[in-house]
Amino acid sequence: MILRKSWLLIFLLMLLAASSVMLRAQQDTTPERKTGTPTLVEILQRLQENLDQYQALVPSFFCDEHVVSTIIPDPKGESTVTDSTFRLKRVPDLTAEGKTKLEESHEVMRVNGRPATGDTVGGPAYLRGAFSNGLTMVSASKQACMRYTLRPARQNKSSEPIAIQFASLPERRRPDDCQIQEDVSGRVQIDPVTMQVLRLEFTVPHHLVGSTLIHTSTVYSELGLAMEPIMGRWSVTVEYAAVALGGKSFWLPTKISDNIIGSSIRERWTYDATYSNYHKLEVTSRILPSSEAPAP
Repeated sequence: MILRKSWLLIFLLMLLAASSVMLRAQQDTTPERKTGTPTLVEILQRLQENLDQYQALVPSFFCDEHVVSTIIPDPKGESTVTDSTFRLKRVPDLTAEGKTKLEESHEVMRVNGRPATGDTVGGPAYLRGAFSNGLTMVSASKQACMRYTLRPARQNKSSEPIAIQFASLPERRRPDDCQIQEDVSGRVQIDPVTMQVLRLEFTVPHHLVGSTLIHTSTVYSELGLAMEPIMGRWSVTVEYAAVALGGKSFWLPTKISDNIIGSSIRERWTYDATYSNYHKLEVTSRILPSSEAPAP
């Protein structure tokens, strides 16, 4: 009888030990499920939160902009090098009382090493909006305008950037407030820790580059003039990095590459811009006492 009770006690102890091991194993796997790769919906929501915070808090700033633009083939065989001061300013939004919007501008300082005579930046096209609202292209607010696809990460590569491919919906399916005038597709790479965009790539296959003057004839054989559109394939890459402004960190473009291949004319344009030396744009003033006031 005593022996039977001893075996029963040993069995109960073994059962309790096995239950403890199973409980610990279950507890160990729970954090892994919570910290795994987020879903596409969760990523888009995080991107939207980061975008909203950026648009609400980023201060007015200025930085150095260095642009190298080329045309191939170029009769002169030269590139145009433009050095400018780039500014992003908060200005009143006339469409929304009490609110502000972000406005981009340039002040060209030197062209090919010589003082500039105007404010024209060399190149076929300048990408406007990369600093103010470029990241809206991949966000929760654009789900009615875009089709997003989360690319699976490689095994044991949880530290590599998260990749999302995107493409605009057909024009007939896009709501009027999408503000997308051309078909576009591309991808973004996202830092898995901060959920900030590291790299944005997009292509517009049929982009209106400009127009050229052509001769036409009417049914009465009278010569006339008309403007023929110049179309091209437009590809853009924007690289982002954390920049400190006013004691806070903001993810801003540090490099923009722009490439257009003309489809109606045999030319190729390239535009490579780098941004550095960021400074918060602010104006300070102080009232001088009469003893320090400058003489009239």
